[in-house]
Amino acid sequence: MSTAPDKSKAKADPKVDAKAEKSAAAKPAKESKTKRAAAAAVAEAAPKAAATKKPDAKKAKVAKPAAPARSAHVESRLAQILIAPIISEKATMAAEKHNQVLFKVMRDATKPEIKAAVELMFKVTVDSVQTVQHKGKTKRFAKGVGRRDHVKKAYVCLAAGQELNFSGEGA
Repeated sequence: MSTAPDKSKAKADPKVDAKAEKSAAAKPAKESKTKRAAAAAVAEAAPKAAATKKPDAKKAKVAKPAAPARSAHVESRLAQILIAPIISEKATMAAEKHNQVLFKVMRDATKPEIKAAVELMFKVTVDSVQTVQHKGKTKRFAKGVGRRDHVKKAYVCLAAGQELNFSGEGA
């Protein structure tokens, strides 16, 4: 007799254990749903709290000193941007055809800076600026390999009727 109840208990235990596992698995899911609901409630409250803090943030931004605008060009930098005019056969053809002047400029110069520099130095009106990055050639020397400097060229298109005279005549 003692063996029969043991068998029934052994059979009953897996069923009870399975039900207990299902209920245990269901409880954390319910807890996670409540946690999600709590997180959603916090998320809904957060924009309201942030909305009340925005005016404070604006005041803090206003209190900071403003950085100078990038569009403002400093004259000392503009004086250094133009390195030299390029006077060649190709530059002469561009001047005759398109009323353009070629300049060798600093490699980090931007088109607005080049335009401002030409207008400041030569008192002319510039229509547009095109730039070209010319990579330096690799050359062989007696004891090894060298490289010429990289150059940035600027094709500056002048307004109609305006010209630049580099020869010094008529000055």
